[in-house]
Amino acid sequence: MNAQVKRIADAIRGITDFVPRVGLILGSGLGDYAEQIDVVSEVPYSRLADEGFPVSTAPGHVGRYIFGYVGKTPVVCMQGRVHLYEGYRADIVVLPIRVMHELGAEILFITNASGGINSGYTPGCLAMITDQISSFVPNPLIGPNDEDEGVRFPDMSRIYDEGLVRILREAAEKTGIALQNGVYCQLTGPSFETPSEIRMLKLLGADMVGMSSAIEAITARHMGMRVCGVSLISNLAAGISERPLSSEEVNEEGRLAAPRFSALVTEAIKNM
Repeated sequence: MNAQVKRIADAIRGITDFVPRVGLILGSGLGDYAEQIDVVSEVPYSRLADEGFPVSTAPGHVGRYIFGYVGKTPVVCMQGRVHLYEGYRADIVVLPIRVMHELGAEILFITNASGGINSGYTPGCLAMITDQISSFVPNPLIGPNDEDEGVRFPDMSRIYDEGLVRILREAAEKTGIALQNGVYCQLTGPSFETPSEIRMLKLLGADMVGMSSAIEAITARHMGMRVCGVSLISNLAAGISERPLSSEEVNEEGRLAAPRFSALVTEAIKNM
């Protein structure tokens, strides 16, 4: 086992003995989702900094683990993720995922905000991630492999679990929330994409693009976790919309979509 992961998990165990089943990453639009959780304990990332745990610096990312229940499902929630554009190496960006797994999480539920490439998307819609493109970012598994965590060359044929995909579709039907689906591409950021880059990504088969998530999914699958993901299409990508892109637009669409996003996530997790 990764010694650093073990030290961080032990530090958390000194605060709470809660054992989660689902690890949930809160992206833009779900920053306040903690209000939907029956909270048992909270652990700020700053409490773990001495062990090398990365601290969120992105706007709107609080930076703490929240342990509790959604319905009867025990969850650990990352209220704030870290990103490559903050200057962290890929293996450090995904460290929180390894810690959640060490604490007991068997499922990783990824949420994020992304730019819409698919012509059928509109700002504010929700899209289930069914596959991904990570070729433009460093692979988080580069370096020595820990066989206790996963094999050297893990299969990525089906990163997004078919059973969890069904649960998400059923949750969307039950709540009456429209749910698109598509392929997510991660770039490093922090600059938004150019129109030419968006045309390239469309040719490659990407439906949406963002600055997180794909390397988190790879890490989870490496450890044998089941993975699902939902993206808030916060804006149309460069060249599709005439409007200049801005973080303010992303945050505003996140605020408007929060009730629908929260309802979908809650209904899905209750059945996981």
